[in-house]
Amino acid sequence: MRSIISSSGGWLRRIYESGRFGILYLAATLYLIISFLTRIVLAVRPIQEGQIAVGSLAAILPVGTLYDLITCLYLFAPFALYLFLFPQKAFRSIGQRVFLITAFAASLYGLIYLGAVEYYFFDEFNSRFNFVAVEYLVFPHEVFVNIWESYPVGWALIGAALVTFAAMWRFYPMLNRSMLKEERLAVRVKPFGTWMILLLIVHAAVNINTGRYSENRVANELTANGIYSFFNAAMNSGMDYPNFYTTISAEEAEHRLRQLVAQPNSTFISGSNNPIARRIENPGKPLLLNVVILLEESLGADFIGAYGDTRGLSPNIDRIAKDSVMFTNVYATGTRTVRGMEAVSASFPPVPAEAIVKRPNNEGMFNWSTVMKKNGYAPTFIYGGFGTFDNMNYFFGNNGYRVVDRTDLDPPKFSNIWGVSDEDLFRNALRIFDQQSARGEKIFSIVMTTSNHKPFTFPEGVPGVPAKGGRREAGVRYADYAIGKFFEEIKNRPYFNDTLIIITGDHGARVYGKEDIPLRSYELPLLIYAPGHFKPHQVDTLTGQIDIAPTVLGMLNISYDSVFFGKDVFKCNPKDRFVLLNHNRDIAFYDGTKLTELNFRKTGITYLYDKKTNRQTKTALDQEQMKNAASVFQLAYDFYINRRYGWH
Repeated sequence: MRSIISSSGGWLRRIYESGRFGILYLAATLYLIISFLTRIVLAVRPIQEGQIAVGSLAAILPVGTLYDLITCLYLFAPFALYLFLFPQKAFRSIGQRVFLITAFAASLYGLIYLGAVEYYFFDEFNSRFNFVAVEYLVFPHEVFVNIWESYPVGWALIGAALVTFAAMWRFYPMLNRSMLKEERLAVRVKPFGTWMILLLIVHAAVNINTGRYSENRVANELTANGIYSFFNAAMNSGMDYPNFYTTISAEEAEHRLRQLVAQPNSTFISGSNNPIARRIENPGKPLLLNVVILLEESLGADFIGAYGDTRGLSPNIDRIAKDSVMFTNVYATGTRTVRGMEAVSASFPPVPAEAIVKRPNNEGMFNWSTVMKKNGYAPTFIYGGFGTFDNMNYFFGNNGYRVVDRTDLDPPKFSNIWGVSDEDLFRNALRIFDQQSARGEKIFSIVMTTSNHKPFTFPEGVPGVPAKGGRREAGVRYADYAIGKFFEEIKNRPYFNDTLIIITGDHGARVYGKEDIPLRSYELPLLIYAPGHFKPHQVDTLTGQIDIAPTVLGMLNISYDSVFFGKDVFKCNPKDRFVLLNHNRDIAFYDGTKLTELNFRKTGITYLYDKKTNRQTKTALDQEQMKNAASVFQLAYDFYINRRYGWH
């Protein structure tokens, strides 16, 4: 920026000669420079980590610059209209010039700071602004405080201010003179008309997928423009599935879905308004154990020693794994907490764009608590943060759970913007379980943690866990420490021997990989602990989060009516298994060998996946798998929209 400022005399004179539209041209030029520099900075880490090759910049930079130009046309169109319409006499007034110069400086400051924000976002999500960025704006308090505590926001603000001051020191005189130049309406028609014509052309010819030239997801993300991506995500957050994704006839979809969810101990119920309504018969007397699900924030399998990690981050979980039914081939449905919640609680697919937890009209949906309440359980959802975030309280409160969030907990010993520490959460959860047990209630509870999350701040005195300044590894160490303490405490309870405890993650730590659906980022631990009732052993069968509820219900020998999309892993042929996945706009169907993605604009693609090498190889589109995927997602959308995912 400094070299640009110092050598700007010639082109600034041309801007001055452009009259009032000179300020628009200068703003556009500076935006393009900032966007170009941002793209180069964002590319550094992916190059260092081998996600893209240096040579790929030869395509990323020019294609990305075209997206920047397109975004520039949209971004400054209101400004062009202002410059076109404002009367000449009033335009040259002191008040108007002060206003315009101030607005220009504020815009420049915002664009420079936005470059820093893009860096922070890309560092966390390996992506340009997407649905996550849109969702974050709905809860500004939690998000902005988290960002302030996690990143050097103050320095970024100061840096943006210094660069803006230097630029304005250089540009102000000529900008002021350009606004004094006489320029009648007839003269202003040409630059304004040209801008609008170009805008109409790109609006008709370009969309978010036009510049996706590569099979490398990270390369495509770098090519994209952050502002363009943000508004595209915002406009499509409530997308109508049939208009954007592959569909098949309703009759074929229902037939295929019935085949996909069928298992030997299920019988479909005729006359139901839901084609997959079925009776699940589990032989033998029901084993009505207490059931506690520890849904751990961002706990991917890649951090757990029992799953192959060698850093020693999880000694307590590793010890628990030895006494558990340990599932070794488990995948999250998505990359957000609400995705894990809808999958675990309701066995529901990750239909784009929003999870059902956050959507309207999500009351009375069939879910795990529906079955448990009919069998005498008293369901609870216990969350360490404020449950208004992501609509959690509303969803669980209107789907059979007694909700307990941060407002109901005892004063914590430690908390941050996301919630109370895991130790405080588990202490309160045990208090609630004790009360339920004393009342003779059967415990069924989903306990959602928050500590393993930026800003990674923790209570003092935990071995190997800094109170501040830690990273993801510290978050895992603390989560493991709190789980260890929870087990120490619950073992002293009279109801412990009749309690089944599930440990799993809501999603992995972050989406890392060049693929649209980087499968390794989706791998989760899943431990089912009840050694007095189930012999510890390892289960290698492909399992998704939507399978957890039906599998546990099968282990408990509970018979029930179901519309779950998931199946009991122990009642299925391992060759017929599948998991469902979502990332941003992309959704996928994975059978352990092939991964078929359904992409925006009704396109599809199939990859062969080698889990040992974590390599996806593009192959011919598997039409059968694509139809199976379409049957799942289009009917899930239909069940939600038409309220057919209840049990009446």
